[in-house]
Amino acid sequence: MSTVEEFFAQHDDWPWNPPRPGRATFHYLILVTEGELAHDVDHVTRTVTPGQWLWVRPGHAQCWHPPGAARGPFILFEPDVLRPDLVRLLAPLTAHDAPAVLSPHPDDGAWLQQTALQLLDEHRALGRRPLDVHHALRRSLLESLLLRLANSPGITPATATATAGTGRADRYGRFLDVLELHFRELHHAADYAALLGCSVRTLSRAARDATGKGVREVIDERRLLEARRLLGGARWDARAVALHLGFTDPANFGRFFRDRTGLTPAAYAARDTRTDP
Repeated sequence: MSTVEEFFAQHDDWPWNPPRPGRATFHYLILVTEGELAHDVDHVTRTVTPGQWLWVRPGHAQCWHPPGAARGPFILFEPDVLRPDLVRLLAPLTAHDAPAVLSPHPDDGAWLQQTALQLLDEHRALGRRPLDVHHALRRSLLESLLLRLANSPGITPATATATAGTGRADRYGRFLDVLELHFRELHHAADYAALLGCSVRTLSRAARDATGKGVREVIDERRLLEARRLLGGARWDARAVALHLGFTDPANFGRFFRDRTGLTPAAYAARDTRTDP
């Protein structure tokens, strides 16, 4: 737990000098209270303004930019810090495709900022009270903050998903869960329909209702996102990425990638590393 300005001051030589992409292994949660913060998440530059929160989730590719005049609390936490019951409630918020920039409900903004500052104060209070109490207070404040953030516009509450029963919204949510586990080896709508116990037509309707896209397009987008993460942040070569994503031939992967980005895998990787020393 820190602030944006302290974090950059303590790490003035990494990883934004020069800026270069990397893969997040923690949750990075930043509230901007002053100025504007630019940050690349999965190779898209996001601009975070006062009152908004940036959330980079584990697995996302990110690239830092100098903070400029940006100020605000910076919360860094590991995925396994959340209790299982809380993980279920926060699933729509922690999902890999959840928004990177959150604009909380106006009624929640001041409360969230105050809670973040209380969390920062407790982090700095190490030694002021018994260690188990200190850790319990930090956990309680973090959990309260995340639960209130889950009320942000654009985040579908977990309870709403649960009440959808076996409807299309619930089926699409389950499809995304299964896709996240199997996108490397399963690439056809029929594969996922079989796992979910429904027809391809039923799954297709659920995907269309939720996104306006077909199942195959959603699958391809997830594979493409992983390819971009690996070529950019992780710096894998094209052959390794092709094998990892289940392509039988690197040339097929090259065509897949070029058709969707306009760049060859090598050109894309070179673009993301051109600022390195």
